[in-house]
Amino acid sequence: MQSAAVISPLSEGAARAEPPPGGASQWALLDEPDEWMEFSRRVSAPAGAADGACWESTIVFEGMHCAACAVTIEDALRAVPGVHSVEVSAASHRGSVVWEEGATRPSAWMQAALRSGYRPLPAHDAFAAERRRAETRKMMWRLGVAGLCMMQVMMYATPTYFTEPGEIEPDIVHLLRWASWVLSIPVMLFSCQPFFRNALLDLKLRRVSMDLPVSLGMVITFAVSMLGTFEPQGVFGREVYFDSLTMFVFFLLTGRWLELRLRDRTAGALEALMHRLPESVERLSADGSWERVAARRVRVGDVVRVLPGEVFPADGVVLRGGTMADEALLTGESTPLARGVGAQVIAGSHNLTAAVEVQVTQVGADTRYAQIVALMEQASSSKPRIAQLADRLAKPFLIFVLLAAGLACAWWWPSDPGHALMIAVSILVVTCPCALSLATPAAMLASAGSLARSGVLVRRLEALEVLAGVDTVVFDKTGTLTRDAFVLEHVRLREGVTRERALALGAALARGSLHPVSRALVAEAEQAGLVPEGWRISEQEELAGQGVCALVSAADAAPQHVKLGSTLFCGAPATMNEGLASHLSDESGWLASFEWQEDLQPDARQAVAALLAQGVGVRLLSGDRPEAAARLGKLAGIEDTRGGCTPADKLAAMQLAQQGGATVAMVGDGLNDGPVLAGAHISFAFGRSVPLARAQSDFVVLGERLCLIPAAVGRARHTMRIVRQNLAWAAAYNAIGVPLAIGGWMPPWLAGLGMAASSLLVVLNALRLSSAIPAETPAAMPVPEEN
Repeated sequence: MQSAAVISPLSEGAARAEPPPGGASQWALLDEPDEWMEFSRRVSAPAGAADGACWESTIVFEGMHCAACAVTIEDALRAVPGVHSVEVSAASHRGSVVWEEGATRPSAWMQAALRSGYRPLPAHDAFAAERRRAETRKMMWRLGVAGLCMMQVMMYATPTYFTEPGEIEPDIVHLLRWASWVLSIPVMLFSCQPFFRNALLDLKLRRVSMDLPVSLGMVITFAVSMLGTFEPQGVFGREVYFDSLTMFVFFLLTGRWLELRLRDRTAGALEALMHRLPESVERLSADGSWERVAARRVRVGDVVRVLPGEVFPADGVVLRGGTMADEALLTGESTPLARGVGAQVIAGSHNLTAAVEVQVTQVGADTRYAQIVALMEQASSSKPRIAQLADRLAKPFLIFVLLAAGLACAWWWPSDPGHALMIAVSILVVTCPCALSLATPAAMLASAGSLARSGVLVRRLEALEVLAGVDTVVFDKTGTLTRDAFVLEHVRLREGVTRERALALGAALARGSLHPVSRALVAEAEQAGLVPEGWRISEQEELAGQGVCALVSAADAAPQHVKLGSTLFCGAPATMNEGLASHLSDESGWLASFEWQEDLQPDARQAVAALLAQGVGVRLLSGDRPEAAARLGKLAGIEDTRGGCTPADKLAAMQLAQQGGATVAMVGDGLNDGPVLAGAHISFAFGRSVPLARAQSDFVVLGERLCLIPAAVGRARHTMRIVRQNLAWAAAYNAIGVPLAIGGWMPPWLAGLGMAASSLLVVLNALRLSSAIPAETPAAMPVPEEN
């Protein structure tokens, strides 16, 4: 959490403002490593960087309204020496800044952003929600003043719409104009203040953003109407436009207020995750008492007590007690899970039923919680290729708008100067590229949010664009299609040995081992009701890669050395070396062999069927024996299988498919999957996978549900349809609105309504993607692609 000292220079006033005098010393507080680490993570140095450490900071920028704002911030920050890369999202108002510790400090590039007119805030700022509420309240006041004044001005303008010239006395018309002018003053001075402040800053910094043409339209409309009020017989006295002015200000503010509310929903969900950890926790002190300390003071090895209703502050192992834990937000598992002695608990999950004592194993950035937050932050500040194109076109488009408005005004000026200025105003307002800049990121952020709630984290938004075109999915076998467990298929026995005795003896020996086969053997014995209470184990030793040996004593026999493990270790017959098997031997030689099958994920066949129903080809590449890969592929419904693959073989096979025109998605979780995950067009890694696999992936699947993969493909396709709809609407709106405005058939109020309505339509259309994807997908039908 951010300290109050750090927040103080960042939490004053409205969004876009000049830095406060003498505020540099306050900004310097962020240069303390303990402070910037709260919103930054260390990254590998990019090409061209010196030997200094590089950090990636996640920042929220207040005062943004369009793609041009994002480009302005990026340009300002890139100009700071030591800043290597910047990416700012116009939809989420968040950005990531990669900077070099030896060349710059956060205060330097943050003040550069502030000088450009946008207030930067650390993404983990504890007061962000409070500031957003204050901004929303102020926006409501501006909207309320504009709405009230608009209604009154419309009442005064209505008589002139429904009467013929001369039916109302000129003095009455003049009085109505003066009343409208008085009511328009608070709209200009209060409701329009954000537009004017931002436009003045644009002029000062010699740049163009959406607020500049909008502000020009407002000033021109008010000035022309005021001249018509003061000089009814003058060149602008034929008509006043106070009703149009107040109406389109009201519409613009309504659109911005709705965008603000919709953006807050996304930001609030992310902050709910970021601020999930508790402020303090009870820690066991050296004298055996419990003391409450700040959560950031907890270290690996500490023992903490977590009470019912509290959140686990770190990853750890339960030492005493038992409870139910809610891990839905972190693993996608909606059902509370039992957590007893020896069970793992993860930071950010909720303790539901009873107090437990936990020994901390991971803290800070090493926890799964921190890794999930980092992934969500990365997605919220990334920009897909279509959005990057819109950003690049934003500034040239706004310059074109200003030129078009000037040329149209010059064309119409000789016939009617007042009408010419109103045409220019309509062009300035109707062509603002809000809808165009929001079309892509709004849809992709909504889709990424729904995927995250369902258990799929999107590391890069542009990955959704590629995933929509995937036609081949390649699965790894072990740990992906199979669970970290084995199923006992057959037991071979020495003559005179019963199956029950072999299972009981093997389980007694396996209890001291953490190997997956040992755990499976213990589980099989317990399921058969064979609790080896009569066995006494001593001198137990586990040899890596070979097995376990110990001195075993039983009530009805003398102690003897027993081994459990590989063929050579146990002296099993050579014929027993086929397939996956573990062997048991005693002093008389080979005693039993346990033949195992890998356990297929419960929804593997269901997921494969759903992918095939979507028209996606499915392949299996495995390092296991070809016959084992073929057997498992048959169980999962995959016909195209290949076993005996090294990591290089997997990469070569995938590249061959890519050269043939296939768009390939790779699904894996092991260390040897790193190269092929990096080489695929799109890659999925599971949350339990090793860090390298997650680092090379585009999507991280929390939990073990394979059906989330076809569901993600369906959601990506739906997302791109929504994006195309949004872009088509934005283009059609401008294609229709601009000619109407140039021709004089679109008054300013209608232009304001069209601009606000187009942005709102784009955002509402994107919100169709905000619903969670189905947790399970019926195997008999494709994943639903429509809400």
